Amino acid sequence: MSLKVAIQMDPIGPVNIDADSSFRIAEEAQARGHELFYYTPDRLSWRDGAVRARGWPLRVQRVRGDHFTLGEETEHPLSQFDVIWLRQDPPFDMGYITTTHLLDLAGPRTLVVNDPFWVRNYPEKLLVLQFPDLTPPTAIARDLEVLRRFKEDHGDIIVKPLYGNGGAGVFRLGPDDRNLGALHELFGNINNEPLIAQKFLPAVSRGDKRIILVDGEVAGAINRVPATGETRSNMHVGGRPEKVALTERDREICAAIGPLLREKGQVFVGIDVIGDYLTEINLTSPTGIQELERFDGTNVAGMIWEAIERRCAARP
Repeated sequence: MSLKVAIQMDPIGPVNIDADSSFRIAEEAQARGHELFYYTPDRLSWRDGAVRARGWPLRVQRVRGDHFTLGEETEHPLSQFDVIWLRQDPPFDMGYITTTHLLDLAGPRTLVVNDPFWVRNYPEKLLVLQFPDLTPPTAIARDLEVLRRFKEDHGDIIVKPLYGNGGAGVFRLGPDDRNLGALHELFGNINNEPLIAQKFLPAVSRGDKRIILVDGEVAGAINRVPATGETRSNMHVGGRPEKVALTERDREICAAIGPLLREKGQVFVGIDVIGDYLTEINLTSPTGIQELERFDGTNVAGMIWEAIERRCAARP
């Protein structure tokens, strides 16, 4: 099966070819004989009754500093493609949400991965609320008094933007910390979105596990260990990836959420587990493929494309 594949992502030039999941997805697609077209989100549009994108034919190669080649710039209706990848990074703002609305209109024969309707309706820090038995104590509020009561109840908490990513804006407030009001004021001057607070999990010192699910099934996991003196384990802020095995609790969590992810067209998902608790379900642009492939020798990108090819073969 040879597919015409469009990839909507942030600029490809600066990507780290040894870590970037979008690059690995493109590399595997090319190896399988699929035709690649690349564009950035700002080049997505609606015109003449169709959603369109202005971009370039793409070739990739695993050469640092020379990892991609673009063909001549062209514009296409996205209905001409078999597969569209929604791969730009958050923040999950109105610009991001608008792209999901436009991609909804790509056409019935075009498979958008991950399904933009459910990416829009299942933000990573909100989807976990459907699984309260799997998650740590959590509060989502803009009301400072609600957040203060949550901190009084749990003492040691994490506070972060509801729609942030990559560990940006994540704060730990210990039992004696008096900065909640100042943080609330700081975030309130940036936007009018709620904050999310969760009970601090000491197990994070041993790592924040990123588990990859492909079409609802577990592909494997890596452990992200915080740098010395850090609470955050995100690799964007210096977290160290390590090989790790799945526990029975990990498998219980995946079994609980996997069917919903598969039903809603979420082919490539990364969940975050600290100790025994699910903290996030990442649908927008999950990472971790290359680290997992290096540690376990599993071709996760190949598993993802096999799932996509099955879905394409089953479409009318």
